[in-house]
Amino acid sequence: MFVSETQLIVRYAETDQMGIVHHSNYPIWFEAGRTDFIRELGMPYSAIEEEGILLPLIRLECHYKGFAKYEDEIKVKTSIKKLTYTRIIFYYEIYKNNEEKPITTGETEHAWTTRNLKPLNLKKHSSHIYDLLSGALQDN
Repeated sequence: MFVSETQLIVRYAETDQMGIVHHSNYPIWFEAGRTDFIRELGMPYSAIEEEGILLPLIRLECHYKGFAKYEDEIKVKTSIKKLTYTRIIFYYEIYKNNEEKPITTGETEHAWTTRNLKPLNLKKHSSHIYDLLSGALQDN
C-alpha cells in the first residue's frame, strides 16, 4: 500500500492560548497530506479538477491522542483506506518530532462528482484516475 509523508513545522498562529496546536488545524493538515499523496502518485489534484471531477468532503473523523506545540516538526502519513467507483476514504496519521506513536489519526470520505456536484462513477468517467488510485491500494 502506498503511503505518502508530508513534513510540516507548527506555526505560532496554529497554536492556542495553552500553547498547543488548536484542534481546527488537523483537518487542514489532512488536506495537505491528501494533496501531496495524489501528487506523489503522479497526478496533481488540479489535473483531476481539469477533467471536470471534484471531490467534496462528506465525512471527517479526527481522533486526538496527543498534542503538538509551536515549532514541533510534524509528519502527516496519508494512505487510501477504501476506494469505490463513487467514493474514496483517506486515512491519516500525524506524528510529532519522529515519535513512534501518532498524536492524531483520522479519515476523510469524499464523493466523486461533476462540477455541478452530481455524483459520478469514476471508473466509467475517468478509468485512468481510478486505476492510478486503485494501484496505491496494492501491496508493493
